[in-house]
Amino acid sequence: MDPISRPRVPESVNDFRELARGRLDGFPHTEVPDAPDIRRAAVLLCVVAQDGPPSVIVIKRAYRGRNAGQWGLPGGRVDDGEAVAQAAIRELHEELGLTATPADILGRLDDFPAASGFVITPIVAALADATELRPSPAEVHSVHLVDLARLAADDVPHWVHPNDAVRQHALRPDATAVPLEGAGLLQMRLADNMTIHAPTGALLWQFREVVLLGRDPHTARTAHFAQPDWTRH
Repeated sequence: MDPISRPRVPESVNDFRELARGRLDGFPHTEVPDAPDIRRAAVLLCVVAQDGPPSVIVIKRAYRGRNAGQWGLPGGRVDDGEAVAQAAIRELHEELGLTATPADILGRLDDFPAASGFVITPIVAALADATELRPSPAEVHSVHLVDLARLAADDVPHWVHPNDAVRQHALRPDATAVPLEGAGLLQMRLADNMTIHAPTGALLWQFREVVLLGRDPHTARTAHFAQPDWTRH
């Protein structure tokens, strides 16, 4: 396949909903068990179509507080007594003004043990209507809709030496590639000014592998993925 070719992906939110529900129903997701030192967070891999093709919502966090200026997915801490799906839905509304319901939830992916000490549970959802999108300036610097076809393209995932885990403004396009099975660090290069590392990059990578490309779940685990130092805070 040509390195910049685009695999066939759903052409509507309804098509995505059908595909994702079928693949996630058979996905044996892993869960990190509760422990006294574990803090839990939930994020939403939310697919919408707003004046364009089906896309997943990615945000750049406000330049303040935790994870200032980092790429992320709508989401945050799970409150006491709250289910992870409820937390993801609540955070979507608080951060972006969008309303999702339990019926919009299509499944979940693997828990990701982040270096920050949070265990992140990724929930997959699809919304037919995103017209109420209103980012909260206190939490969100910018909102980006990543075309599913772009996310599925062959030239998006790159595995580089950990020393090349630099911030976006200093990204080295000539970073030396390393094999997946090595101690490489994932870069999801979605656009010229949009390179995303783990944890968020790991969640997008598994979403791509499992939901969009339908690959073997056992080759799409992410808990071992390296994370840059700046994501530990």
